[in-house]
Amino acid sequence: MIKIVNYGSGNIQAILNIYKQLNIECLVANTPDELLGATKLILPGVGAFDETMEQLIESGFKKQLDVLVLEKKVPIMGICVGMQILANKSEEGLLDGLGYIDGEVKKFDISKFTQKPHLPHLGWNSIDPTRDAKIFEGIDFNLGFYFLHTYYFSCHSIEDRLAITNYGGLYASAVNHNNVFGMQFHPEKSHHNGVQLFKNFAKL
Repeated sequence: MIKIVNYGSGNIQAILNIYKQLNIECLVANTPDELLGATKLILPGVGAFDETMEQLIESGFKKQLDVLVLEKKVPIMGICVGMQILANKSEEGLLDGLGYIDGEVKKFDISKFTQKPHLPHLGWNSIDPTRDAKIFEGIDFNLGFYFLHTYYFSCHSIEDRLAITNYGGLYASAVNHNNVFGMQFHPEKSHHNGVQLFKNFAKL
């Protein structure tokens, strides 16, 4: 059973609509206890790093996620800020992240951009996978995905990069370590590529 973590952030209804279209069962977990029994977890996110972490902690979701992800090894996919909080910390805030993937979130260096507008990184961009991954089966990499962000995930280990994108230089647009996945882009806004990605995640 796929369960979406509803801690007050993210495009939850759009994700539900995609899984309904795919005829794949998916539920929203509104409380930590409702996460129990999940075989896959989706962690959406829109907004700032610290605000997102505060919502996770105050709602009690963080403790439950730690058990499911770190101890029971349930696959989880973080989206946008939901990906960024998988890191240890962020230049955007002061709070610790979840620390599921070793790395930190940094702001794009606008001095490296040659065209305006610089930030946020907004719109469609291609991705280049760094290794074979079942989650990318059937994806049109040239078309890519829809992005909207000002900060990016900097992996401490290059092996944790799952895909890279060029925006003022190369950065990790997707990350993966064991059962933890993160997508900087918004698959729920990325048409058939996004639908395919959600389908692939369900099959992992």
